[in-house]
Amino acid sequence: GWSRSPDLVIHPSRIFSFLDVVTLCRCAQVSRAWNVLALDGSNWQRIDLFDFQRDIEGRVVENISKRCGGFLRKLSLRGCLGVGDNALRTFAQNCRNIEVLNLNGCTKTTDATCTSLSKFCSKLRHLDLASCTSVTNMSLKALSEGCPLLEQLNISWCDQVTKDGIQALVRGCGGLKALFLKGCTQLEDEALKYIGAHCPELVTLNLQTCLQITDEGLITICRGCHKLQSLCASGCSNITDAILNALGQNCPRLRILEVARCSQLTDVGFTTLARITDSTLIQLSIHCPRLQVLSLSHCELITDDGIRHLGNGACAHDQLEVIELDNCPLITDASLEHLKSCHSLERIELYDCQQITRAGIKRLRTHLPNIKVHAYFAPVTPPPSVGGSRQRFCRCCIIL
Repeated sequence: GWSRSPDLVIHPSRIFSFLDVVTLCRCAQVSRAWNVLALDGSNWQRIDLFDFQRDIEGRVVENISKRCGGFLRKLSLRGCLGVGDNALRTFAQNCRNIEVLNLNGCTKTTDATCTSLSKFCSKLRHLDLASCTSVTNMSLKALSEGCPLLEQLNISWCDQVTKDGIQALVRGCGGLKALFLKGCTQLEDEALKYIGAHCPELVTLNLQTCLQITDEGLITICRGCHKLQSLCASGCSNITDAILNALGQNCPRLRILEVARCSQLTDVGFTTLARITDSTLIQLSIHCPRLQVLSLSHCELITDDGIRHLGNGACAHDQLEVIELDNCPLITDASLEHLKSCHSLERIELYDCQQITRAGIKRLRTHLPNIKVHAYFAPVTPPPSVGGSRQRFCRCCIIL
């Protein structure tokens, strides 16, 4: 038979803590005992009411805030059109430990809500006010004064915001890591200068359809926000290749760049942005000890010296499993010598590395017998055709 160990007994309140809002409400109707357990504020730390947006009115938010109190950490009211400033003031007063608040599309929200958040919710880290079109510079000033821990702010389509609001915001919230300003059409270069000067931790910036932005403003972002990983400047039609050059020089961590409808950008600018050299490999060898897969395809500036640094780096001996060097014309057999100590290396791509030889690959295999090498060698010059004296030469095929 089955016996229960005393060590495995779980208190019912612990079980309730894993349930979603709908299930908790259903459990609350089972009995008085379950009602007390299900509606305990400690079970309501994260609430998402998006699925009920048409039914949520201000009084519902007020009741939830009274029930949850200081336990609530994360609340999403995205799309709840019936929720306004009065309900959110009650919420702010009761839920002072809130860290993540989503009010996206709550169009009744005005500056009064941000004033309440500033007064009562000093632990707020993420705030989404997208499409709250009544929000003005006053909201940003309030957040700056009362929410110093703010890391992520979305005020997309809040088109009353100007450079003065951005200036106030960044002076009090210097730890911002993500800022979404999509559709804030009044913003100009001056606003970006404030961001570049005060937000060194910025990782994500969305400026889509900020039509007044030019190279001048974005260059200050590049120079001040070296940790930038994602930039959207789609629709900023005034920017030129100067931006791509600035990103290439100042933002080595950049992973996502969106520049749709930026018709002044050219191939030359993107070539500058994507320029990977031996210096890049030196930095990788120093700062990426867990690097497992590295693709350097078509990096035409890479040389044996860069591969030497990589082969001597922290990742080389036990971590690096795949390296792709196809179409790197400056790579020679010397690079293969530098990689022979990479004991975890499973695959190397060498297509169109014209200075790599069969002998070099053979020497690499003596150290790494199980490695998969993908390379291509043009066949030797074909012999003269039968019945004719003229030789036909081709590096990659026999001409019939």
